[in-house]
Amino acid sequence: MTASDHDVVVFGTGSFARAIQFYLDVDSDHRVVAFTATREHVTGATFSNRPLVPFDTVADSFPPQEHKMFVAVGYRRLNRLRARYYEAAKALGYDLITYVSSKSVHWDDIVVGDNCCILEGTTIEPSVRIGNDVVLWSNNYVGHGSSVSDHCFIAPGVVIAGSTQIGRHCFVGVSATLRDGISVADGCLIGAGATILSDTAPGEVYLGPRATPYTGDTSRFLE
Repeated sequence: MTASDHDVVVFGTGSFARAIQFYLDVDSDHRVVAFTATREHVTGATFSNRPLVPFDTVADSFPPQEHKMFVAVGYRRLNRLRARYYEAAKALGYDLITYVSSKSVHWDDIVVGDNCCILEGTTIEPSVRIGNDVVLWSNNYVGHGSSVSDHCFIAPGVVIAGSTQIGRHCFVGVSATLRDGISVADGCLIGAGATILSDTAPGEVYLGPRATPYTGDTSRFLE
């Protein structure tokens, strides 16, 4: 089988890499032909039944003239680790693909950068801009006129109300809610379940309320 513009090498050997392999194989025109990782993470010849090669030699085995790449690294260090390998892949000459699930809902006027992943159940309203290297996991809502800047990770179930601007290198946790018209500055971490009602400053951390055990009589709940 000859290489084509549809052949993709996935950077990563974790759960994100396995997930994107599934989505690309079953819900896109692309096919995952190999995986790559830094040499210390190459522990065998294959990963998920595909060849696994060190990143420092990937261009020899799977040339960028014949293959594209997707960097499937999570949100560690506020997405800066993924951003580093995103830039490294580009420096090798690879075009980075974007995957938008056929089971997401969006209008044709959205703008989406490269190396983005938008999963099923996500609703994107009109006039939304998504930067480069952004992950929108499943069942998110992005309101009209909002933007998500480069190298962000939006966990499942997040509500981003209309005209909200999210800066670079942000992480928004499961089921967080961002009020309409606010700006989330660069490098913010919004924890699971947090509600943000006003602008943030760069590098701030917001943690949602956590449930604690009920110390009263629980019999009426357990009957």
